[in-house]
Amino acid sequence: MADRSARSGEGNRPTGIPVLRWEEPPEGPVLVLLDQTRLPAEEVELVCTDAAALVEAIRSLAVRGAPLLGIAGAYGVALAAVRGFEVEEAAAALAGARPTAVNLAVGVRRAQAAHREALARTGDARQAAEAALSAARALHREDAVASERMAAHGLALLDELLPAGGHRVLTHCNTGSLVSGGEGTAFAVALAAHRSGRLRRLWVDETRPLLQGARLTAYEAARNDMAYTLLTDNAAGSLFAAGEVDAVLIGADRIAADGSVANKVGSYPLAVLARYHHVPFIVVAPATTVDPETPDGASIEVEQRPGYEVTEVTAPQVPVAGAGGGIPVAPLGTQAYNPAFDVTPPELVTAIVTEDGVVSPVTTEALAALCARSRQVTIS
Repeated sequence: MADRSARSGEGNRPTGIPVLRWEEPPEGPVLVLLDQTRLPAEEVELVCTDAAALVEAIRSLAVRGAPLLGIAGAYGVALAAVRGFEVEEAAAALAGARPTAVNLAVGVRRAQAAHREALARTGDARQAAEAALSAARALHREDAVASERMAAHGLALLDELLPAGGHRVLTHCNTGSLVSGGEGTAFAVALAAHRSGRLRRLWVDETRPLLQGARLTAYEAARNDMAYTLLTDNAAGSLFAAGEVDAVLIGADRIAADGSVANKVGSYPLAVLARYHHVPFIVVAPATTVDPETPDGASIEVEQRPGYEVTEVTAPQVPVAGAGGGIPVAPLGTQAYNPAFDVTPPELVTAIVTEDGVVSPVTTEALAALCARSRQVTIS
């Protein structure tokens, strides 16, 4: 049976503490996750003893964010291998837990390939499990390095596009240390600007699903002493009209071969607003988020979330009556359209920033060249 037990953190969690870690207590290896559905009200950790528990955590958004999903997927394969479960079955379940996020499948495949290779070479299940774990740990380390490089490339681009400084940046969803082995993607760029004294204001969209901007980005901004303001997603237009936004920084869960970007729902309207108001719209994501096997935006599978995330709200220690365990805010039986993502076409994207450099303008050829460079770096 899947075991996904919870334990409360003690005291204040310092900024930058890993949101995911591998532990080996006497009773057997586990993957420990910070339950992001409980933030910012409380800091509680989930302890996963098998891949099924991790799949549940991924689907519930207890662990989320493109780079971190890749890391979690790799560790999930290692967990199945070390504990003697069927690795191929676990890998398939993990890779399918969030269909839009390509990094999840990339991380799963990397640990799975390491396990297969070691098993074929040695015939020893123990050595194969160690190989899968080594692959997961390597991916974890690489993501931290990639985060630093994305922050540097992104800040240089901001300075190039906005030489006057005093950047007022609008961001959507959560792209900080909660989604990464390091300090994140788009948020890491804003954080670098803040640390260098070049960030005047971080505008934080609330962001569905589950208000991840309000709960998580604001949480990270506050802990880093950044000047930030939270706004409802549909208030962004008035900010643009007032000339209060200098750049938009978002992450991505999948980038198609033609440069179409899938990110949390609400990203596409921001791109349209940015284009109309002549504001740079910048996507920051690791090179593994570019999926050459997905030709265009129409080919991206967009995850549909449960309707009760829209028709109900949840609050701690309040009696609940809704099907999803929350307080109903819409009439019983109301149908809800609740996609987790939307897709922004490449012509609305000013630049894509990765650890391997910046792509601008965004074209199929430029992205293919980026992927080729990334593969060469990985192989060497």
